[in-house]
Amino acid sequence: MPGEAAQLPLLTQFLQQFWATAGLPAAGLNSFELALEEIFMNVAMHAVQGGSVPRVELSLARAGDSVTLAVEDDGPQFDPLSLAAPDVAASLGDRPIGGLGVFLVRQLMDAVSYHRVGACNRLSMSKRIGVG
Repeated sequence: MPGEAAQLPLLTQFLQQFWATAGLPAAGLNSFELALEEIFMNVAMHAVQGGSVPRVELSLARAGDSVTLAVEDDGPQFDPLSLAAPDVAASLGDRPIGGLGVFLVRQLMDAVSYHRVGACNRLSMSKRIGVG
């Protein structure tokens, strides 16, 4: 789908349907919704190149007690994990704008990885969830 902010509700609905169909505990969904919002909105805001809206593909997979969310886009090559961690101890006035979204995702998930796959950026995020 197009990497436009207006598409976020559809992606969130897809995530929620996956969660319900897989019978996953509701308590684990919030972390994935926040991670999806942060990463997708970064793509929607920053991956536009020459007026061209990037295409985004979302995939979800469950393996045992872990769920993996992958967001792939065809925007310019960019590894968000290469950014330095923000100084969260600095006062708000001393902090640059941006950088907290990826930091938050890293805190929410057990594992986050970036790969360039052909002409696409692929960010994968995994977390163990309590599956009864």
